[in-house]
Amino acid sequence: MSPKNVIFKKTCKDKSVGVYMGKRDFVDHVDFVDPVDGVVLVDPEALAGRKVFVTLSCTFRYGRDDMDVMGIAFRRELYLSTRQVYPPLQDRDKGVHTKIQANLLRKLGSNAYPFFFEFPDNLPCSVALQPAAQDEGKQCAVEFEIKAFSAESQDAKVRKRSTVKLMLRKVQYAPESQEEAPSVETTKEFVMSDKPLHVQASLDKELYYHGESIKVTVSVTNNSNKNVKNIILSVDQVATVVLYSNDVYAKCVDIEDTGDSVSAGATLKKEYKMLPLLANNRERRGIALDGKLKHEDTNLASSSMIKEGVLKEVMGMIVSYRVMVKLIVGGMMGSTEVGLEVPFRLMHPKPDAVKESELEEELIFQEFKRSYLKGIIGEDDDEEGNVSGGDDMAPKEK
Repeated sequence: MSPKNVIFKKTCKDKSVGVYMGKRDFVDHVDFVDPVDGVVLVDPEALAGRKVFVTLSCTFRYGRDDMDVMGIAFRRELYLSTRQVYPPLQDRDKGVHTKIQANLLRKLGSNAYPFFFEFPDNLPCSVALQPAAQDEGKQCAVEFEIKAFSAESQDAKVRKRSTVKLMLRKVQYAPESQEEAPSVETTKEFVMSDKPLHVQASLDKELYYHGESIKVTVSVTNNSNKNVKNIILSVDQVATVVLYSNDVYAKCVDIEDTGDSVSAGATLKKEYKMLPLLANNRERRGIALDGKLKHEDTNLASSSMIKEGVLKEVMGMIVSYRVMVKLIVGGMMGSTEVGLEVPFRLMHPKPDAVKESELEEELIFQEFKRSYLKGIIGEDDDEEGNVSGGDDMAPKEK
């Protein structure tokens, strides 16, 4: 059977504008970013002389606890680009950049018009901080959105019933090459001990995929006269909000209390396995997640890769990971901690690319409706344009 292309579809309430897109995730390859392409279907009668515009925006939203009390939120538009698609400012065929656009124009007819955006190379990837159950309002996030609307002019007041919004994700995949496997060691000397304690922690590689176990080898040479009473390992996610406040959120996303001990004069070499998963951290407020599309699941945020020469301040949030190894060393005056931190990257593998020559003419259109989920018929909120590709959608084939 020939593969079918899924098309995400959303139409505004007054039926004047509809948006059709072949994908919702756009890959940041560090050197370049996949362009955003799609098609707008207009109803000239419903427009009643109004023009149609499409915008691509990137917004950073951040609020501290004390700001929330006052009902104030920090919001900055990092990027905004607008195109007039109807009436077209150029020949319709010149606006076609991809095969999926060409297929859609043939399928939708003469009232369909293409749109095309290229990302600048200094925008962050989609990321969001997980809210607590009691948190209200918009979450702290870097978000991308396509909005199509009809109005008398670009600067005129836009009616909600004439607007379509779809959330996008800008994502990064793991690079082809691995860096050298990280290894960190330290030596700790104690008062009243002639010889030190030596600890080394190493990983089997530097880059891991989401859902993959992290192998941590811990080597302890205890030449001191102290006893190591316990070894505790954890995986920390570090999210730094660089745009606004330089706040740092260091959250433990996996932990193992091994109970292993190393007596004075003894050695230990042991491999441990760690597995950081969002499934085990659903209730943890402030965990950084990969940007989420409504009604779709997501995962822990991927490690950030930054193009050389780009200012970190414009990246919104930077995410990194580290393995923490902590030794609890006993003594007459109480316990002492000896710690190591080993950095690594956590990302998605790059999916197999689909060649344009393999794309088929047959398309499946999928449309999101609020009533399918909640049994409610009424006004959509601002985010109801978030079409997802899951079971919550009603597929329609044309």
